Amino acid sequence: MRPILSALLAATAIAGAAQADPLRDTALETFKPLPSTVPAVKDNPVTPEKIALGKALFFDPRLSASGVFSCASCHNLATGGDDNMETSVGHGWQKGPRNAPTALNAVLNEAQFWDGRAEDLKAQAKGPVQAGVEMANTPENVVVTLNSMPAYVGWFKAAFADEADPVTFDNMAKAIEAFEATLITPAPFDAWLNGDDNALSADAKAGLQLFIDKGCSSCHSGVNVGGHGYYPFGLIEKPGSEVLPPGDKGRFAVTDTADDEYVFRAAPLRNIALTAPYFHSGKVWDLSVAVEIMAESQLGEALKPEETAQLVAFLESLTGTLPEITLPSLPPETATTPRPTSQVN
Repeated sequence: MRPILSALLAATAIAGAAQADPLRDTALETFKPLPSTVPAVKDNPVTPEKIALGKALFFDPRLSASGVFSCASCHNLATGGDDNMETSVGHGWQKGPRNAPTALNAVLNEAQFWDGRAEDLKAQAKGPVQAGVEMANTPENVVVTLNSMPAYVGWFKAAFADEADPVTFDNMAKAIEAFEATLITPAPFDAWLNGDDNALSADAKAGLQLFIDKGCSSCHSGVNVGGHGYYPFGLIEKPGSEVLPPGDKGRFAVTDTADDEYVFRAAPLRNIALTAPYFHSGKVWDLSVAVEIMAESQLGEALKPEETAQLVAFLESLTGTLPEITLPSLPPETATTPRPTSQVN
């Protein structure tokens, strides 16, 4: 029996060695697969009632002064969680200053916006509603609007049952954050990290190896393959003024610190193949070109065509499956609902 047992143990050890994957081991030191459940958010317990309310608010254009623009206008969940425009169009058809980031997996970012000026999705949700170039509304008018529709009042009471006066601007933001926390998109890369050897193509694996070896993962790491840390755009060589407009100094506008000029939060790369055009300026429409610009400007690398193709294959493995979302039925206006305005102040 002992020789047979020894043989079985040896065979098991050999099989285990055959299944070992050094690339996966290295990747797991740098990246993490997406969580299998809705992630918790700070100071905002996520409940089914809050998610349902947040979904309605996310799609409701009456949060804007004009009654035209909703969160979904710039973060279209059918097209990668953004609007696929260079910069978004807002109130009075004004053009915004930066490319809209994706809302997909955004709950996993360290901070929100290209310059990180919002610490979380609650803070982020308040910004566009009040921005004159986006939704151009006020917190007071939003609360009046929501209180004018009995169904919304009931939904707020269900979502914030322990509050005497639940219809508030803060709670609007919390509900939207709760809904956005559900926008998690598991991708082939996650399946591969979790042990599915066949989830990535040979080119995607070669691209991942390049992504690590060339230093891309120094900035784009973690569960969102980015979305944390702040870095100069043009660390080695600044791109042209069209890609890096001289008037947009990035995080400098938040910190007023000279070292933060042209510094931006590392972009999260999940679903990047769906979210063209690229960079905060939205000037680059081809993912291959964007990869080559980043290699040159951040790493000082001139990529070979086959390297670019392999890196793109890896990035395409980050395209995930969106949770099934049905459009909500929104409450009707009443006689006390504020009327829309198209005036640009």
